[in-house]
Amino acid sequence: MPDASLLEAFPTPADDPLVIEHVSEEFTSVCPKTGHPDFGEVSVHFQPRAAKDGGVCVELKSLKLYLHSFRNEGIFYEAVTHQIRDDLAALMNPTWMRITTNWRGRGGIRSVIRAEIGDAPRV
Repeated sequence: MPDASLLEAFPTPADDPLVIEHVSEEFTSVCPKTGHPDFGEVSVHFQPRAAKDGGVCVELKSLKLYLHSFRNEGIFYEAVTHQIRDDLAALMNPTWMRITTNWRGRGGIRSVIRAEIGDAPRV
């Protein structure tokens, strides 16, 4: 399975609400049915808790290494999206988070999967 222990966090830099977006344009995993590689883009949107409430943000190098740990993993699109959401939620406990995976087409079908937690951001 993907390695959530690679994820690191740092304290939220402010008490004012903010929404952060990270995009990985070169995500790769493996289709568990065919064994063929799946290519996509992963977008992470989140509103961290305020600094005074112990909020944290994901550190980018660790996020990159974590996403790369999916590279040889046989996993369906939906499971990828939920796994990333669950691992990042466990690390950061954000006020709100949405993970969007946008998969390149295969067989004439493209897929976009979204998984969300928390209340919509107030920024």
